[in-house]
Amino acid sequence: MYKPGGTIHDLLQGVADHYYILPAIQREFVWGADQICQLFDSLMQGYPFGTFLFWTIEPEQQSQYQFYDFVQHFHQRDNYHCELITGLPHKSLTAVLDGQQRMTALNIGLRGSYAWRISGKWWTNDAAFPVRHLHLNLLGQPDSETGSQFQFEFLSAEQLERASDDERWFRISRTMDEDRDDLVDELDDLIPDSDARKKARKTLRQLHDVIHIRDVVSYYEETNQDLERVLNIFIRMNSGGTALSYSDLLLSIAVAQWRQLDARQEIHALVDEMNAEGDGFAYSKDLVLKAGLMLADIGSVGFKVENFNKANMARLEEQWQAIRSSLILAVRLLASFGFNGQNLRASSAILPIAYYLHARTLDDRYLSRSEFAADREAVRKWLVRSLLKASGIWGSGLDTLLTDLREVLRAEATAGFPVQDLEEAMARRGKSLTFSGEEIDELCEVSYGDKTTFALLSILFPGFDYSQHFHVDHIFPKGRFTRSKLIKAGFTEEQVEDLIEKCNRLPNLQLLVGTINNEKRQKMPAEWYRAQWPNETMRNQYLQHQAIQDLPEDLGGFLKFYKQRRTTLRTRIEAALA
Repeated sequence: MYKPGGTIHDLLQGVADHYYILPAIQREFVWGADQICQLFDSLMQGYPFGTFLFWTIEPEQQSQYQFYDFVQHFHQRDNYHCELITGLPHKSLTAVLDGQQRMTALNIGLRGSYAWRISGKWWTNDAAFPVRHLHLNLLGQPDSETGSQFQFEFLSAEQLERASDDERWFRISRTMDEDRDDLVDELDDLIPDSDARKKARKTLRQLHDVIHIRDVVSYYEETNQDLERVLNIFIRMNSGGTALSYSDLLLSIAVAQWRQLDARQEIHALVDEMNAEGDGFAYSKDLVLKAGLMLADIGSVGFKVENFNKANMARLEEQWQAIRSSLILAVRLLASFGFNGQNLRASSAILPIAYYLHARTLDDRYLSRSEFAADREAVRKWLVRSLLKASGIWGSGLDTLLTDLREVLRAEATAGFPVQDLEEAMARRGKSLTFSGEEIDELCEVSYGDKTTFALLSILFPGFDYSQHFHVDHIFPKGRFTRSKLIKAGFTEEQVEDLIEKCNRLPNLQLLVGTINNEKRQKMPAEWYRAQWPNETMRNQYLQHQAIQDLPEDLGGFLKFYKQRRTTLRTRIEAALA
């Protein structure tokens, strides 16, 4: 039956006291900062808050399950998992089956913080993740486009310092523990204008009432202690929403069926470890789940309920450590090829490689020993070619393709990576790795920033250790191709448009080690190459390797350079992809 649940303050006090907990079948927190702000705006406008689904767990049943805490201080890189709770009191507890996202959003907004990466900054840079707290602009105006009546934003200390005079940002967590009248009285000294102060006081009182006075929480309580019934309720309650992926539901089943290992903890830890390799990757638990099905030779690799039965989950748990090792080895192999989360076009491409390593029970020696050099190169070329295919190898029909590739690898992988057999299987599925003349022409014009650019350059210029943080670099510096600089240099408007476009295309791109690229900066290439290779013979050899015939001293010869290098690169692309 549905019951009243009190105020938001009462709800969050229950979270703090571990009265409300998360069962292991729950997913991670997935809301973004904007969604949290929208939730608070809806509460301020008096919109329905939604009903929660709670599961009352009696003390004698608690030892059978594992429970997790709500996220409080969310950090996109360092703290985004729900933590395992140990030492719970021996009393009835309430597990949240539906409403976790809303409760976590409230917890972050009113008791915690939210840190996400600033666009353009490196994942490894701590300064890229400033801590932000939720604030309400007490003088904010409605937004007709979004329908928001109140201006909520997550702000860092630096952003607050830059606030304008017509803004009055209030950190809403203060309402949890501080007296309402004291907070309102503060505004007398902060806002001199009487009309603005009146508006701010009204908004602040409204915020306080929403949190402390209004009984906005309601819930349905399930008291049955049978996990199978609870799991079915959970799936029915959550399978209709697009935000909860089907893999989340299937992970819930795995969590409930593993006996020796904590499936949730193992999978999340593996995702974190994979993503920390090299320059960082962006693999998901969905991919790890699919890898588990593939490497354990379970069913058809697809996210189907029948693949997650007890027998299959027992098999996956039994083989987990070996599967885990093979996946880590596969990620390290891709990192040695120079791939990372920013230049790997398709995460799923790792799965056949991981299965191959798993089938041959290979270990870290595969990454460096000379006896495996030719095999590693075969893997690399096959991977690059699959990533460059314009029609997309790793998109639609993925499960069927992976199942076919697994069959090939199971039968043919003993003597080495079976490139020809794999390509024949791919062709039968309409995923041919043969490139047409039109596709090669398109590759000749691939742009800076495209996820295929690194892969293409790496196969055109072999012989480098691409694990050494190579950057895609403009041969003629991009900074020289501004409209004002080109006009000043004497180019016509028509030429300017052409030059700006060609500046970012493949014929003006190369790969450089990051430290060297940083030193190069805005130097013209002829000058820079002379400084890097004073010996003319060695310089010419390097330029020839980079498909550069003539290197003009200034931009006047750029279009001729571009045309010559494009012709050379096209020939090389044809040879590399043959």
